[in-house]
Amino acid sequence: MREENRLRRQAQIEQAAYEVLEKKGYAGTSVQGIARAARASNETLYKWYGDKKGLFKALVERNTEDVKGLLETDLSSNTSAFQTLEHLGPRLLNLVLGDRAVALNRAAVADASGDLSEAIALSGREVVFPLIAKVLEDGREKGELIYDSSDEAAALYINLLIGDLQIRRVIGRLPAPTEDFCHERSARAVKYLQRLLKA
Repeated sequence: MREENRLRRQAQIEQAAYEVLEKKGYAGTSVQGIARAARASNETLYKWYGDKKGLFKALVERNTEDVKGLLETDLSSNTSAFQTLEHLGPRLLNLVLGDRAVALNRAAVADASGDLSEAIALSGREVVFPLIAKVLEDGREKGELIYDSSDEAAALYINLLIGDLQIRRVIGRLPAPTEDFCHERSARAVKYLQRLLKA
């Protein structure tokens, strides 16, 4: 019961953090301001997250949990590379094009300190990208794919799947994607990747 209460409280604090971030930007956001918005004590936030940078690192990590978990599960279960990418695509699109990712990226662009950009990179892309490269490496070892560089193959997949969609979302030129859009875009990315890299 105590763990459930903590998880519920963390969700409330993290929701408050997004609301304060959207209103004030990263530079104008403080642990104290988030604590007030969440009706929590400063001590609780410092205990759970350390400081503002730790809190936003936790937000990015929370956003990537679903995608990271899927990749780790499929890597341990001997699933084919293309099947994993079919599962991954819609979730990855929802991750990078979702309202929370958009709010974080908009704030990161305006953050002169670079702290938020660093948190997004270290706890987001730099966690997910190596796992995608590993999926493709496994596919190459199984004879499903032919390519020279795992990093280049992973970058190709990301480009086919996401392209300029994230920047268009961040600058307000693209609405939040529908489930149908994410599934269709994912299927197209896998189809073209197969054409380019299939053994």
